[in-house]
This record gives sequence, C-alpha cells and structure tokens, in this order.
Amino acid sequence: MAYQIGLVGLGVMGSSLALNIEDSGYGVAVWGRHPETIDAFLAQQPGKVFGGEADLAGFAAMLERPRRILLMIKAGEPVDQMIERLLPYLEPGDILIDGGNSWFEDTRRREAALREKGIHFVGMGVSGGEEGARRGPSLMPGGSAEAYAALGEILQAIAAKTEAGACVTHVGGDGAGHFVKMVHNGIEYADMQLLAEAYDLMKRGLGLSTDAMAEVFEQWNQGPMESFLVELTARVLRVQDEESGGPLVEQILDKAGQKGTGCWTVQAALEQGVAVPSIAAAVDARVLSAAKAQREHAAHRLQGPETSSITDREAFVADLHGAIYASRIAAYAQGLALISSASERYGWGVDLGH
Repeated sequence: MAYQIGLVGLGVMGSSLALNIEDSGYGVAVWGRHPETIDAFLAQQPGKVFGGEADLAGFAAMLERPRRILLMIKAGEPVDQMIERLLPYLEPGDILIDGGNSWFEDTRRREAALREKGIHFVGMGVSGGEEGARRGPSLMPGGSAEAYAALGEILQAIAAKTEAGACVTHVGGDGAGHFVKMVHNGIEYADMQLLAEAYDLMKRGLGLSTDAMAEVFEQWNQGPMESFLVELTARVLRVQDEESGGPLVEQILDKAGQKGTGCWTVQAALEQGVAVPSIAAAVDARVLSAAKAQREHAAHRLQGPETSSITDREAFVADLHGAIYASRIAAYAQGLALISSASERYGWGVDLGH
C-alpha cells in the first residue's frame, strides 16, 4: 500500500508524532538510522497502519505522490545530511518538512536550494513536548502556500484543538515557521524566569512553604494568567522528594541550562534593532545561574541585602500577581514586535492575529 506520509527519526518526538498521525487516520511509513529501531517500533504497533523500510529507496517508494516526509531529527548538520541522502529518491512536487528547532536562516537556505529542484521544503515549529506531539501539538509551518495546501489536512487533524480551532496555520514563506517557533521559545524563557522570580519573592519575602506557593499558583491559573507553565509550576511544587521527605524543588541545583533558542531570539532581535529586554534578561539569568562556582565563591565575600519581613501577605501576593501579569504581557509584546519586524524584512506576510 501507499502511505500518506513518511516520518524520519524515531526518537521520543518522532515516535509520538507518528502515533498521533496514525490515530488521526493516516498511514505512516517510518525510517530510522538503525534497522532494529524500525523493527521494534513496528512490532509495538500491531494492527496499525504503519510501514517501515531500512533502505531509503524502499522507504521513499512506499509513499503516495507527491511524497510528504517529516524529518524529526537533530537540528544542524544532520538535517543537511538527511536531505542529501533523500534527494536521489525525490521528485519535483515532493515535500520535505523539518520539524526540529532549526535556525531559521538554515531553513531559508534549504528552502531556496530545494525550490530550484522543484521540491518543497517546510520548516515547521512543533510545540508541546512529548505529550503534545502524541495528543496534539501546536504547529508552525512555513514554506510555500502550495506545500501547505498539500499538508494542511494532516496538520489540522493532529494539532491541538481550542475553541478558536486547530493550533496550526500557514505562518509564511521559507523560514517563517522556524522563526516564530524560535520567538515562541524566547518568550517561554521570559515566562519561566518570571515564574521563578515569583517563587523566590514568595519564598524569601513571605517565607511561604512550597504547598502555600502551590496554592497561589493554582489560584493564578484560574484567572487571566492561566497557562500550562503556571499549571506546571503548581504541580512541581507539590512533588515530594522520596529520599528527604521534603519538597523536591528544594533539592534541585540552582543551575539552569539552555538549548539555544533563547539566545537565537536575542541575537535576531539585536540584528534587527528590536528591543526584547525581558527575553534577554531571562537568557542572562540562565547564564549567571550556570556560573555556580563563581556565585558560591562571591557569596563568601559579598554580603547581600537583608530579607525584609512582609506583614500583609494578601496585598503582596495581589501586587505580585499584577507585576507578573504585566511582565508576561510585555514579553509577549516584545516577541510579537520581533516577528513583525522579521516578517517585513523577509516578506513573509505573517498574520499576527493568528
């Protein structure tokens, strides 16, 4: 049989998306670097409409024309290598989709090169993590309108659903999808930093327990600040450490890492002359947190300010809610300003209303 879509990369995200697509009524051909990975995946899905082939020529031959192949692999050089390996088996009109967190300029380069060969290249942001990929992600595809017309039905089917419809739209040309996903991640950096600072102020300023702070975040999640990150913060604060018996969050090293999309957002903003201070501050905070040894050394030499005692808890929490809410709006506004600037610069025609 001919499968409606092919998926390359059977890691956590790739496998989850493959299952989501098949659940939505589409046959999926899968490919992974190791034949045993393909065999194991297929063996775990008896009775489902999956196929697989270790040979790339055989894999490409399994697909409906025009072929639609979704790459769920590591960003960077692996994407270029995979494109080169697939090219001998592709025909004009076929569509390659990069679902990783690729640098948007790489996406623009790949889209232009493949367009000359008559092949569509779609850079698509995928948001929601493993659970989102399995149950309904937010999707941000860029590329040609023709490519989206051929993909839209599948993407609409697998995307998360809201009262406003499916969480997918054709973002714009070439690198628009990956640019918007990059800015989305940058805003998320700012959002997480704000929630971390709210935690710190309630812990050191009010002396609240983790359970009490969880109650605050749960209340915040019932109003205008409702979001997955606020919900997740409350849930994390409720988790107990099995060894110590205390809150797990207090056992976590205060040393954050990053995957690079926040830095990319700040870099793009600097290049375009758009101010994104909330996102930049969040990136700086992560960099500073990574300097754990230096911070501990300085703590023995530099005396910080005394923690003041706040007596009116309700007023403080209300003020904190207002400050965090306003700051979140500012971070979103900064991100949208950057998207608007890039859309004008590259002629993407991004509709900020979507």
